Amino acid sequence: MIGTLRTVVLDAPDARRLAAFYTALGGWTEQYADDEWITMETGDGWRIAAQLSPGHVPPRWPDPAYPQQAHLDLRVPDLDAGSAKAVELGAELLRKNENWYTLADPAGHPFDLCLFPAKQETTLMGVMLDCPDAKELSTFYAELLGKPVTYEGEGVAMIGEDGAQPVMFQQITEYHAPRWPDPAYPQQFHLDVTVDDVGAAEAAVLKLGATSLSPGEVNWRVYADPAGKPFCLCWDEGSYPAACSN
Repeated sequence: MIGTLRTVVLDAPDARRLAAFYTALGGWTEQYADDEWITMETGDGWRIAAQLSPGHVPPRWPDPAYPQQAHLDLRVPDLDAGSAKAVELGAELLRKNENWYTLADPAGHPFDLCLFPAKQETTLMGVMLDCPDAKELSTFYAELLGKPVTYEGEGVAMIGEDGAQPVMFQQITEYHAPRWPDPAYPQQFHLDVTVDDVGAAEAAVLKLGATSLSPGEVNWRVYADPAGKPFCLCWDEGSYPAACSN
């Protein structure tokens, strides 16, 4: 393990609106807010942030030219009721399947509502990263986050246990990587990872196949994973949240 998953960050043209959407939909609690960043905590330990991204170019799912890059999977006891609530809060219904519905949040990020009648509340199952090679990227993040690969299938993989903040990976045929910080090729999502020693952590992630993108600021540095997705190594938990924006 090089670091621990700190925050899943969603870019938005209006961070306040996006945070309000998810706090209402999922029952999440706002923990920190300023003009550019709002952090929310779920009831089961996830930390999700909405980050201001001026000039944000939203995904146009399923158009590969405007990729989602990642999405959230939320569990709900009733798909129609969960979808109706999300639409009332500002989401757009994109697709229905027997076991999950795909919607877009107010920033245009697709997310899935997955049928899970065992719990009556809405819960966050995990975050799914798009990539050209699910095995390669799952291996990278397993080493980075210290989460074992718990599932591998054709074009999909998962690290971590269900209920313990798993990260999932799906292979995309026409994958288009972000080009941070170019706003024409937006990251859409990024992960913040907390480390104790950034020098040692940087050496370790570069050895795994990451690329350094920016020396960062007071308490964070930006890298790209092997699929080109930006992520931040962060330290000093009490400081300003990492703002890996494009």
